Amino acid sequence: MIPAHGGRLVNRMADGTQRDELLAAAKSAPRLTLNAREGADLEMIGVGAMSPLKGFMNRADLDSVVHKCRLANGVVWPLAVTLSNKGVDCKTGNTLALEDEGGNLLGVIEVEEVYSYDKDEEAQGTLGTADDAHPGVQYLKSIGDQYIAGPIWVLDLPKHDFANERRLTPRETRVLFDMKGWNSIVAFQTRNPIHRAHEYLTKCALEIVDGLLIHPLVGETKSDDIPAKVRMDCYHALLADYYPKDRAVLAVYPQAMRYAGPREAMFHALLRQNYGCTHFIVGRDHAGVGDYYSTYEAQDFLKQYASEIDIEPLYFEHAFWDKKAGAMASSKTGAATEKEDKIFLSGTKVREMLRAGERPPVEFTRPEVADILIESMASKAAV
Repeated sequence: MIPAHGGRLVNRMADGTQRDELLAAAKSAPRLTLNAREGADLEMIGVGAMSPLKGFMNRADLDSVVHKCRLANGVVWPLAVTLSNKGVDCKTGNTLALEDEGGNLLGVIEVEEVYSYDKDEEAQGTLGTADDAHPGVQYLKSIGDQYIAGPIWVLDLPKHDFANERRLTPRETRVLFDMKGWNSIVAFQTRNPIHRAHEYLTKCALEIVDGLLIHPLVGETKSDDIPAKVRMDCYHALLADYYPKDRAVLAVYPQAMRYAGPREAMFHALLRQNYGCTHFIVGRDHAGVGDYYSTYEAQDFLKQYASEIDIEPLYFEHAFWDKKAGAMASSKTGAATEKEDKIFLSGTKVREMLRAGERPPVEFTRPEVADILIESMASKAAV
């Protein structure tokens, strides 16, 4: 099976006697509250999804990531994974108890460094912009000016309202793939319901691999994105009738969106490698937002690092509904040449139609998915 990024799958989940000792230490330790992104990062570090990270980044790693797209030891790594201080008085050598916004104890961090970093420099390096309108820049400007670095231990994973039965760790997905006899697995990242273009891409990919992991992001997203619970209902409906039952599985990806475009595309790919996937779908404007990134910038960025990453990206062009053929196609497979014969699909367009009270046509989405989205929108309007 494909190795974890950096060579070894990290495990920072405390158990047995170690967990008991850390729980006892946490009772008298200062408590630091994690925001939603930090809580998701803690979970991902703990289960090994962020291998080779063992904790939140120190200044040397952050500076190297910002300027070189790699950790200080030279391993390719595209995005910052930092923990912001919220006014806790701490010094090197301290242990802090980490809790969620509800006051639930999640883990501990052994403080190795407390430092500050220029937010504009971080934003420009990792997001490609310091524009205050970018949601990633807004996040950076919303947190404290001081970061806390050090290895973590997770005592309890965050509690979730749904999808716990689909919350598989990298070790669990690797066991699942092995049980199924899959040697090649393609992962599909999404923060939207799967529309017909997505379905087309995933099925094209299935032609060349043993199995498909539909791996939707269920961490924090923008307020206008469709809620994860609604999206999960859509995924279940599609898997029930439109995918081969022995070649596709659904598991959630408990990460928060950074909307970092090219660098986040690499981030999504490397973390799926840790889940045991050998291939990763990269389509149009992966992890983009607004007009900050060009259509295929993420693909071009990943190609620069092809010799340094083990997972194989599968690059797809913008898919559309070919009205003449009555089927999905791309510029490589479609016969339609006139603009009026092509219907281009996007999650943004679907959301716009739903907000306007319009039912997405079959060229956009399967009727079962449309029904779920319409019901969700009606319920939201009634509140």
